[in-house]
Amino acid sequence: MSELLVDFITSLDGNASGEGWPGFWGLEGPEYLAWLGEQPEVTYLMGANTYRLMSGFAAGEVPSGQDEFRAEEEASVDELTQASKVVFSSSLEEPLTWANSTLVRDDAVETVRAMKENGSGLLSTIGSLSLCRSLLRAGLVDRFRVGMFPVITGATGAERIYDGYPDVALEMIEHRTFDGRIQLVEYKPRVLEHPPLGAPA
Repeated sequence: MSELLVDFITSLDGNASGEGWPGFWGLEGPEYLAWLGEQPEVTYLMGANTYRLMSGFAAGEVPSGQDEFRAEEEASVDELTQASKVVFSSSLEEPLTWANSTLVRDDAVETVRAMKENGSGLLSTIGSLSLCRSLLRAGLVDRFRVGMFPVITGATGAERIYDGYPDVALEMIEHRTFDGRIQLVEYKPRVLEHPPLGAPA
């Protein structure tokens, strides 16, 4: 049976990106990059918007506000190109141009449920906030991991991660600090029907 990891990189205030900020908010360090390089092989799950963005980077489109990719960003995109990717979309057309990408038009929750039951190895989301929210609501997420970078993007932040989430209890299973500034926390999530104080008498 496969395990599903929801994996986010965020600002301290829970934004997935910020206008004018480089990848990793420009704060990745040698410890963090080494850890990224040690991660196991995964199959990435994403929606159409993330696919369009990331495949554009793979094709050489530089993020807005930058003249060129930094070496760390280029290496990250290259690794994603080599990995297996499953893209859930009703709007994209086949064939997908980004290498190692498979388009799925069926319901994402039921497809991922079947992938977990019938597969092996690790499935991991990348970006794709609405997909992650749907998979969490369905109780399919085994691990919920957040890398928090020490910036608050109150003025420029975008893609607020937790808006629209249910209440979720989180059991910590790992935590680390990289380069003296980046906090990694990993949890086992449990979706709650109601807060503890709202439980029936």
